[in-house]
Amino acid sequence: MAPRQAFRPQRQRIFLGCEGESERGYVVLLARLVEQRHHKVHLDAVPLGGGDPLSIVKQAAIQHRRRLARGDYVYRAILLDADTLGQAPERDEEVFRLADREGFDLVLQQPCHEAFLLLHFADRPASRPHTSADASRALKRLWPTYEKALPSGRLGHRIDRSAILRASALHDGLRRLLQKIDFGDDP
Repeated sequence: MAPRQAFRPQRQRIFLGCEGESERGYVVLLARLVEQRHHKVHLDAVPLGGGDPLSIVKQAAIQHRRRLARGDYVYRAILLDADTLGQAPERDEEVFRLADREGFDLVLQQPCHEAFLLLHFADRPASRPHTSADASRALKRLWPTYEKALPSGRLGHRIDRSAILRASALHDGLRRLLQKIDFGDDP
C-alpha cells in the first residue's frame, strides 16, 4: 500500500498590480516574508507598465481578466503613485470609479514609491515629502545606495518584517493589504 499524501489546501490567489519594477520588487519581498509564516496565499506581482493612474487601472483590469483562466483572486490591489492625481479631476474620478467597479483596492503611495519606502525607516524625516524629487532626496539621505527598481533581495537588506509593520501603522492601504495576506502583526 502506498503512503498517503498529506492534504495541502489550495493557496488563495492575491492580485497585486505593480505600477513599475520598484513596486514589483516590494511585492516579491512581501511574498517572501509571507512564505516564512504560512502557505495560505500566493501573491501574483503583476507589472502594469506605468503611465497615468487611469491607464494603470485599465491595464490592471485587462491583466486581471487574462489571469482568471488560472483561477479567481480573493483580493485585488494596485500599488499606485499619487503624484499625478489632482491634475485632471474628471480622470481622477474615473480612476476611483473603475477601480471600484473592477474590485481593486488602491494602495496609494503619497506622492510616490520612494515616499512610501520612507515610512519603513524609524529614523525617517518627521514630515512627509510633497514631491517625488523631495522623497527621492530624503530616501537617499537614509539609504545612500538606493536606486529605483531594486530587486526584492536588495530591498530586503534594508526593509524587514518590522519595517513593513512600522510602515503599515502609518499607511492605511498597506495595513489593509497586510491584513488580506495574513502578514501577521508581530515582528
